[in-house]
Parts: sequence; structure tokens; C-alpha cells
Amino acid sequence: MRSHWAVENNLDWSLDVIFKEDASLKKKDHSALNYNMITKIALHLIDMESSTKKSKRSKRLLCALDNKYREKILKI
Repeated sequence: MRSHWAVENNLDWSLDVIFKEDASLKKKDHSALNYNMITKIALHLIDMESSTKKSKRSKRLLCALDNKYREKILKI
């Protein structure tokens, strides 16, 4: 049981640190749930990419700035 909560807490911490999810103001309709699903998918894609030894936050920034790296992450 504790291991389940450890995984859940680590995921919530990662989403908050990398995507600043707790500071998000998305409240209308299903926008908070939709944003949460998109951030979890993005976090998973960042986790799967292992060609660089950068932090998850750095990889996220690199995706925003570099089209080729973003394509690599999205496997286009």
C-alpha cells in the first residue's frame, strides 16, 4: 500500500515541479482534467527519452525551443 502512495506522491511532485500544476488556474469545465492528462503524457514522453542526461525540466524547455528535439521526443 505504501509503495502505491509513494509512486502517486512522486508523480504529483514531478507534475508540480516540472509543469507548475499546483499554480495552474484552469478551472472551467474539464480544462483541469484535460491539462492533467496532457501533462502526464508529456512527462511520460520526457521520461522515455534517454539520449541526453538533462533534467526533466531542462528536457521540457528544450522541447519548447528546439523543433528537432521535440520531434525526437514525439517520435515523428
